[in-house]
Amino acid sequence: MNPLTKVKLINELNERESDLGIKDSVSWHSEYKDSAWIFLGGLPYELTEGDIICVFSQYGEIVNVNLVRDKTTGKSKGFCFLCYEDQRSTILAVDNFNGIKIKGRTIRVDHVANYRPPKDSEDIDEVTKRLREEGCAPKVPSASSSESESEEEHVLPVKKPKKDKKEKKKKKKEKKEKKKASKVERREAQDKSPSTPPMRVKKEREDEGYEKYALKGAPESRGERAGQETRSARDRLEEMDRARDQHDDSFLYC
Repeated sequence: MNPLTKVKLINELNERESDLGIKDSVSWHSEYKDSAWIFLGGLPYELTEGDIICVFSQYGEIVNVNLVRDKTTGKSKGFCFLCYEDQRSTILAVDNFNGIKIKGRTIRVDHVANYRPPKDSEDIDEVTKRLREEGCAPKVPSASSSESESEEEHVLPVKKPKKDKKEKKKKKKEKKEKKKASKVERREAQDKSPSTPPMRVKKEREDEGYEKYALKGAPESRGERAGQETRSARDRLEEMDRARDQHDDSFLYC
C-alpha cells in the first residue's frame, strides 16, 4: 500500500473517533497499549537523530531513537523507530504528527506492536540492547491491584493499644534508674580513690643542743644579771664597813 494512503486512513480513523466521541479504552490506539514504540516514515534524508528528538519531544520524553542508515555510506534511509518514556505519548504523536510536512515531505507516524531490534547490535551497550528488546512502556496495573491500592489509601490508621505505651514508659524508667545507679557508682569510686596524691612531710633533724638547753634551763636575762651584780656590790660594801667598825672598836679597847 502506498504510504500516503496509510496516512489518509489513520487521519480518517482519528476523525471518526473524535466525531463519535469514542472512549480511549475502545479506541484503536488501545491495541498498542503495551508498546511505547512508533514508526516514522517519509523523513527527509538530511535529518539526524537530534533533529528527530527536537521535533517529536513535544509530546513526551524520548528514551531511544533508531534511525536506520545505510551500512556502507551511513546515510539515512528516511525512516526511523522511536521510543517514548510514557506509552500515552505515542497516542499524541500519532494523532498530531501523522500527515505533517517536514522540508516539503509528508511523514507517516504509526504505532509499532512488536518492535524488533536490529541484528547488528554487537557494538552496542547493554542498556540500549535492553531498551531495543523490551522497550520502556509502563506496565498497565491490573484491576485487582488498582482496587487494593485505592483501599489502602482510604484505610484509617489503627491506633496502637495502650500496652505499648505502658511498656515504653517502663523502659524509660529503667533507663533513668540505670543512669542514676551508674552516677552513684562513679561518685563512690571517686570518693574511694583520692584524686590528689598524699603530701610527703619531711621529718626535722633532732638538735642535740636543744636537749642541753632544756636540762640547764633558759639563760638569765640582762636585767636580772645587772640586779644581781648591784646586790653583790652592796653586800660587799656593807661587809667592808662592818669589818672597819669592828677594827676601830678593838683599837679603842686596847
